Amino acid sequence: MTLTLAVSKGYLLDQALPRLAQAGIHFDRAELQSRRLFIEDQTGAFRLLQVRPWDVPVYVAMGAADVGIVGHDVLMEHDLHLIRLLNLGFGACQLVIAGLAHSSNTQLHHGIRIATKYPQATADYCRKLGMKAQLVKLYGAIELAPLTGLSDVISDLTATGKTLAENGLSVWDTIYHSTAFLVTNPTQFRLHDATIRDLVGRLTLSTGSHVIP
Repeated sequence: MTLTLAVSKGYLLDQALPRLAQAGIHFDRAELQSRRLFIEDQTGAFRLLQVRPWDVPVYVAMGAADVGIVGHDVLMEHDLHLIRLLNLGFGACQLVIAGLAHSSNTQLHHGIRIATKYPQATADYCRKLGMKAQLVKLYGAIELAPLTGLSDVISDLTATGKTLAENGLSVWDTIYHSTAFLVTNPTQFRLHDATIRDLVGRLTLSTGSHVIP
């Protein structure tokens, strides 16, 4: 059978391809740049589906893809029943609370306004602190929010902190650390148990990734 693998376009795919190649799964780079929806590997055993990051869990949950490679940050924002098969270890970043670097008060407080693309994880964070916050959902240029007075702080992903620093922001707290995971849904796992386990084994041996208990 052919196993369909959903991966998000961009940096996560760029990091996934060498790891897949180490596991003996090779996709043609020229085909990856084409407009084809599905791309098969050299053996025909795997089919790659390139989609937007936020869509990967949906394709896997609905069975349109058998497995997917997706960041923990995206999984946290979806209320979907997925099995995390493997922590792949790449795509490392952190979801942080960041505010103006020159602020004299970096304490979070009730009623604070937080601009974010990640309302689920941010709301969970606030609940754990016992803090009532006003979340402002944005889709881009999150760093502008404190600079324009739209919010007091932001909740956003960062890998190096460079973009935050360039916009006069600094990290006040870290909500979680994120890496990429190999995921599937329970139905696909039952239907293709041997094939999926073989993929997990190959990726584990080739990358030293951590199998989720």
